[in-house]
Amino acid sequence: MLFLPAAALCCLCSALVAMAAEQLIQDDLTLTRRVGENVSFTCRNTDQCDGDYVFWNQKRDTETFTRILRIRRDNGNIDKDSYNHPQKDDFSAVYEQNVCELQIQTVKLSHSATYYCSCGKRAYGIFGSGTKLFVTDEQVVKPVVSVYPAASRAHLEGKSSLLCLASGMFPPRVRFSWKRQEENGPLLPAEGEQLVLRELGRTAAILLISQQENSTYKYRCSVQHHGGTVEAQTEQEFPAPAASCPPEREPTDLPALQQADLSFQSQCRVKLLCVLYTVLIVKSLVYCCGLSLLMILRNKGPSTNCTHAD
Repeated sequence: MLFLPAAALCCLCSALVAMAAEQLIQDDLTLTRRVGENVSFTCRNTDQCDGDYVFWNQKRDTETFTRILRIRRDNGNIDKDSYNHPQKDDFSAVYEQNVCELQIQTVKLSHSATYYCSCGKRAYGIFGSGTKLFVTDEQVVKPVVSVYPAASRAHLEGKSSLLCLASGMFPPRVRFSWKRQEENGPLLPAEGEQLVLRELGRTAAILLISQQENSTYKYRCSVQHHGGTVEAQTEQEFPAPAASCPPEREPTDLPALQQADLSFQSQCRVKLLCVLYTVLIVKSLVYCCGLSLLMILRNKGPSTNCTHAD
């Protein structure tokens, strides 16, 4: 009986992982437009939807989700009147071959928001990752990407970590990806857990790597951005040699980022530890609640029997 809370927690985690895998695909992280231009948002993988409709939703930074419209999957008919969005006449949509597209013909400043597609899937809904629209006259600036060992190569439950830092970009949203290469081998996607930390002007991704004996890999970090994909100029070899040198940097990059990177490493370590402690606390609370429930049910049984005896 004592293992029931742990089993319930495992079932919950499995369900969350399954729900995360069933996600609509929005390829664009961000889009930048000037006033008066047109823009379109693409949503793919809608063939996994069970419902008759695909929905488009708007999320401004200081507001909740607002539904814009829905479009039927069988005939492409659009329904905007059911939700009475204040800008409903600015939007249109097209549905073809499991791809749904939201369109704005004339962009306004008030259209600056994040747009999510969604649909029904069994007893719950599934969403896309969202595409943020920036309406501005600012120029797109690609990020500066650096990668190096995090937490001084400290072991964390048999794992080590690499840190990839993207800074100085506009728009600020980025997506990280990792690849690894064994000596004289092909370049393959890297496996491992990833934690993303965001701050004003920079975003970092920490990749947790399982220790592997008799294997040495070179890891590369790349960042997908509205201005294009940017790869770090250096690679990290892992496991690192015993007398490894600090990661190389371009001479123009080192003076500008050295101090910021050192402080950011400390912040990342603290935040990572906070996340781990939070997970441990939540697991303890779930376990205590399970024990309390068992004690209540156990005490309730004898008192009920006594009542029947009287």
